Amino acid sequence: MTGAQMVSACSIAGSDSGGGAGIQADLKTFTALEVYGLTVITAVTAQNTREVRGTWMLPPEAVRAQVEAVVDEFAIRAWKTGMLGNAANVRAVAEALPGEAALVIDPVMVSTSGHRLLAEDAVADVVELLIPRAGIVTPNLPEAEVLAGMRVVDLDDMAEAGRRILDLGAGAVVVKGGHLAGGAAVDILVDRDGVLEASGRRYPYSVHGSGCCFSAALAAYLARGMAAREAFAAAREFIDTAIGRAAGGPGPLRIVNPGGTILRHR
Repeated sequence: MTGAQMVSACSIAGSDSGGGAGIQADLKTFTALEVYGLTVITAVTAQNTREVRGTWMLPPEAVRAQVEAVVDEFAIRAWKTGMLGNAANVRAVAEALPGEAALVIDPVMVSTSGHRLLAEDAVADVVELLIPRAGIVTPNLPEAEVLAGMRVVDLDDMAEAGRRILDLGAGAVVVKGGHLAGGAAVDILVDRDGVLEASGRRYPYSVHGSGCCFSAALAAYLARGMAAREAFAAAREFIDTAIGRAAGGPGPLRIVNPGGTILRHR
């Protein structure tokens, strides 16, 4: 990727010191999909796959300055947001983001270990300032329940939650069904043309960073010129491989493996 042929995407998210999620997972995903990755870091975390031991938010002026710096030099075709942390940083992102590029919003609220990653008073700002600008929003089930204001316990509920979030102004919504019980993991895309389901194998272990990897893959495919439904199908295939070849084991928690590279200890 050089010169005019370079395709760029930018992740706005927190840093994961364990390397499995956040900015680190996003950059690995962009690289695997041959997209030049740029970053805007919103927070530094001290974490591993089991726990978040500490979180330090960057001030909004630092977040805004990073956005402005990359916009000044790079033709960014897609953006994704992950952990934004607080209302001040949500507003900084909304003010600094250019309007012409595709935007994927992963509304990160709580970590898998239960650590809160978005202040409660920031949810309204995400709804009002960012979701109406999003090409795709990618909530998991707990996040979909917050954004849609309803309980989600089955596929019909997922579709209804997607429609409610779509009504907030998003171009499309992918409700991720990994938290549902069942033999397959089913995700649902809802857009103005209706509902599209995609299912994949459910593995007997949890995977750290899968949500970040999936939303980054969506952003990468949008940057490469795909429409939302085409990007959804491609990203679904990509994340299935990243989960199926997840690093770690034999324990119940592994680390997402963007690109599916076989990782071995020497």
